[in-house]
Amino acid sequence: MPFAQAHPITDICFLVEDVERAIAFYVDKLGFRLRRRAPGFADFKGAGLTLALWEIGHIAEHTGVSDRRAPPQVHKACAAAELPSPDAVDAVYVELSTLGVPFQRPPEDYAWNARCAYFTDPDDNLWEIYAWLDGGPVGDVDTPAA
Repeated sequence: MPFAQAHPITDICFLVEDVERAIAFYVDKLGFRLRRRAPGFADFKGAGLTLALWEIGHIAEHTGVSDRRAPPQVHKACAAAELPSPDAVDAVYVELSTLGVPFQRPPEDYAWNARCAYFTDPDDNLWEIYAWLDGGPVGDVDTPAA
């Protein structure tokens, strides 16, 4: 089954200069509720899919993705698809690489407890495929009611 039919887009991630400033905007101005917070990263669960914020310097330091900043009024985003397992990340990486999709590097396990791989479309829009490692996501802020 083709990638887009098997794996729904689960997250939209905006690459930001200052995650604290961005969190304040999304919480104070737009009413999002903070769900998860980790160094250089935050996400919110709202209606629909997950909105995430990731500091450009942090993603670049850990993944090899470019740290070049776009000038003001240029759109910046990272679309993400959560896969069911780390093995699925590896399999989809092989599948898409075989089709000529340009990845930054092979899948890796990252400090935020996920196996991830990053690729770009022909216009350099960034995509992430990921799956949580054993223990799930780190940085949960919102705990389920008992």
